[in-house]
Amino acid sequence: MRQIVVLGGKGGTGKTTVVAALAHLMAAEQRLVLADADVDAPNLGLLLAPKALTSEQFVGGSEAVIDAALCTGCGRCQEVCRYEAVAAQHGVYVVDPIACEGCAACAYACPAQCIRMEPAVSGEWRRSETRFGPFVHARLFAGQENSGKLVSLVRQQAQLVAEEQGADLILIDGSPGIGCPVIAAVTGADLALMVTEPTISGQHDLERVLGVAAHFGVPAAVCINKGDINPARTAEIEAYCRERDLPMLGVLPYDDDAMATMRRGQAVTEASTGPMAQALQALWADLRELVTNL
Repeated sequence: MRQIVVLGGKGGTGKTTVVAALAHLMAAEQRLVLADADVDAPNLGLLLAPKALTSEQFVGGSEAVIDAALCTGCGRCQEVCRYEAVAAQHGVYVVDPIACEGCAACAYACPAQCIRMEPAVSGEWRRSETRFGPFVHARLFAGQENSGKLVSLVRQQAQLVAEEQGADLILIDGSPGIGCPVIAAVTGADLALMVTEPTISGQHDLERVLGVAAHFGVPAAVCINKGDINPARTAEIEAYCRERDLPMLGVLPYDDDAMATMRRGQAVTEASTGPMAQALQALWADLRELVTNL
């Protein structure tokens, strides 16, 4: 079983577009499990139309709760809170659950021992079924943290599903940037496919996310989306990859037909025969060979 994570140094490079097309092409040949590791803004489901099988709460940490009946109004909890999460209301103190970081300083400092730490539900994760195979995805609630922890849970569940069903591949749609969710998505993967675009910011952020993959010892390959809108910058990125012996798996063209296909909730390769669909088929052919030789 191989794990392929699709990343991009910035948002909007086309990661989900590529993942959905690869899922369509892979599922025709191999047993596949899909995972959406962009828990802050998951959107792979928009193209997969998942049917939820199970749904579970995600507890990302804890939050302080003050028992108003026991509170003496001394204000010690407000004094020690560095996050300004405690405020006085009608002679007693209450905790803002959004501002609370779960450090428990107030609970330790309270002389009346009226503060308890309770599990904080930060999001939810699901196992679903799609036309391309099992799908594990999650959503972090607004204002919540520990997205890296939730991504790790998504990957763990995807591996369990893959083992249960004897899957050949796990395909992971990663999040943008280089932060905790990306680190959680790339660690332990067999290959990171980097999707970039031919712009100055796209190239800069590609270099950053390649650095993350290299740090964790994960082999990387690159494809350029909408490569025909800036041929000069595309050539620079291709030269950059050659200098560093990074496999260049394709240059995807801009294609209005591809956009129309995705607006209908389909992967590009499902209903389009345009240049983008053809380029994605060539990308899968090269990727298949690369994964086989890992």
